[in-house]
Amino acid sequence: MPSVFIKTYGCQMNERDSEAVAAQLVAKGYSLAKSEATADVVLLNTCSVRDFAEQKAMNKMKNLAGTARKSRPDQILGYLGCMAQSRGKELIEKLPDVDLVLGTQKFHRAAEYIDELLAGKRAKIVDIEAEAKSEAAIREHLLNGSAKTSVSAFVSIMQGCNQHCTFCIVPATRGEERSRTIPDIVAECRELVSRGVREITLLGQIVTSFGRKEKRDEWQVTRDAGGIVSPDTRHLSPFVQLLDAVHEIDGLERIRFTSPHPKGYGDDLVEAYARLPKLCESAHIPLQSGSDRILKLMHRGYTREKFLSLVEKLRRAKPGIGITTDIIVGFPGETEEDFELTLSLCREVQFDNAYIFKYSERRDTPAATMPDQLPQAVREERNERLLNLVNEIAARKYDAFIGRQVQILVEGPSKKNAARYTGRTRCNRIVLFDGSARHQGQLMDVKIERTGSFTLYGDPAVVNL
Repeated sequence: MPSVFIKTYGCQMNERDSEAVAAQLVAKGYSLAKSEATADVVLLNTCSVRDFAEQKAMNKMKNLAGTARKSRPDQILGYLGCMAQSRGKELIEKLPDVDLVLGTQKFHRAAEYIDELLAGKRAKIVDIEAEAKSEAAIREHLLNGSAKTSVSAFVSIMQGCNQHCTFCIVPATRGEERSRTIPDIVAECRELVSRGVREITLLGQIVTSFGRKEKRDEWQVTRDAGGIVSPDTRHLSPFVQLLDAVHEIDGLERIRFTSPHPKGYGDDLVEAYARLPKLCESAHIPLQSGSDRILKLMHRGYTREKFLSLVEKLRRAKPGIGITTDIIVGFPGETEEDFELTLSLCREVQFDNAYIFKYSERRDTPAATMPDQLPQAVREERNERLLNLVNEIAARKYDAFIGRQVQILVEGPSKKNAARYTGRTRCNRIVLFDGSARHQGQLMDVKIERTGSFTLYGDPAVVNL
């Protein structure tokens, strides 16, 4: 059978989608190539959140097409995901060597379409149409390949986004919110645990919106199916009901989720951190700006004060919780005063880490046509200032772990040094230690001896063997 190589750009949702496509193909007998140079099929799973990500994928495809013309004319080339969804047929028009363009609701069709292309039944395929129930169509996991391990797994609980932030193209590329049922998700999680998974991360564009848009009568039927939802939890929001249901799975040790929205943190979710032992004390809460004026222009739906109040509630409910965030600098009209408010909020919150992005115009988004677009030089300068502050805060917080004993879930050997093994704390910090294959999948305690760049190092002398 042919071989396939998948390169993924962007978020964890894209990683999960790529894994599912790979698993489909492996199930049909395809092998996974180690590089695009040896593959019969090369797929680029794309991101549209920033222009840089799109340009990177398009330049990569141009290079692949040029090489294929010279040495591998029968190689199948395809775009998957968000950029494929937003640009569609335009991608083939710009680069005729591309054979497949597959949108975000069509990942489950990948194996079928690739079979047709390799058999010569079709010359080109572009499919970006919406498909009902696509949110539940991908359940395949590839736990022992494509750099994955059997210790942790991503589970997609929903697709789409209804927030329509003015800077974001995701509602256009992923569609409206569509949630899977709790019994369906729990069944997938149980199957993963039976295969050795000990930690599950629930994924969605905005996971805290899970189940909110479904019809009440339909949701009542689906959530009650099979007795998955306890009568004691029916007063909770659908997402917290899901957390409760997954928490009951025997053999599962840890639960995480990403990405939420600050508006979705009701008191029941805050309280879940204190109530559910398997829910890890880690929260990634996108801030985007510390200025109320900019938050309003972004259409974020909360204020600086509400964000700070949420952080306070979480730290009160679960002391030691790790809190990370996303921040955009250089949004249209952002003044130096607005930016200083972001800096001051970071100083006040003391994030464990922050993913900082220079504002990038996205076509067909309201922000792209707003007045006062900032020069690139201003965006670059603010990005550097904020990054320096975040790194300074993070370094102090990491140094505070020195001498402490922490519990880690051992994921496997380090990618950079096979003699070292890597694990993750409950508050989502990476720990390296000198270990061996017998440690993989174990929950164990290590004493932190030193720190690196966003990494902790444990002393093997105090590892519980």
